Amino acid sequence: MTQYKRRIKLIKPSLQLKLVGTFVGMTALTLLLQYLLISAHLTDAATRMPDGGSYLMSMLPEMMTKVLLLSFLVVLPMMFCVGVLTTFRIAGPVYRFEQYLASVARGEEVGPCRLRKGDELWDLCDRINEATAALRHTKLPLDEDCAEVEDADSLAQADVEDVAPLHSAQ
Repeated sequence: MTQYKRRIKLIKPSLQLKLVGTFVGMTALTLLLQYLLISAHLTDAATRMPDGGSYLMSMLPEMMTKVLLLSFLVVLPMMFCVGVLTTFRIAGPVYRFEQYLASVARGEEVGPCRLRKGDELWDLCDRINEATAALRHTKLPLDEDCAEVEDADSLAQADVEDVAPLHSAQ
């Protein structure tokens, strides 16, 4: 089987960007917490120092601002890229399921739904294949205008016969 690679990493931008935004937001909050904790500890250390404490206190705001900005400039873009690459393994299959189910709904002849190696949601793909197996194996058209319809009495009788064993088994 030929291995296909997705070239576009933002398959479902709205879903992926929401998830990535959550990752980036949590990372930003973590960096701010780190900034506050380090700042508090350095301030405490500077006030307890016998010599040089006032010098450290004067440098502390500038030093902590540089550290915070550098952390944001390095970590947030990195987290954005990792988030896109991670959500890509979820959004790709979701996109594939949408396309597959749209083909089934249009009545097109489709094979089983497949995912790429490394994608997530394999269990859902298996359930979709189970749910659409009958449609794939029967070549009956899904559109009522194209199907031959028997008279209503025989259809109603067939429905009653199909349902009757279910009720008697309960």
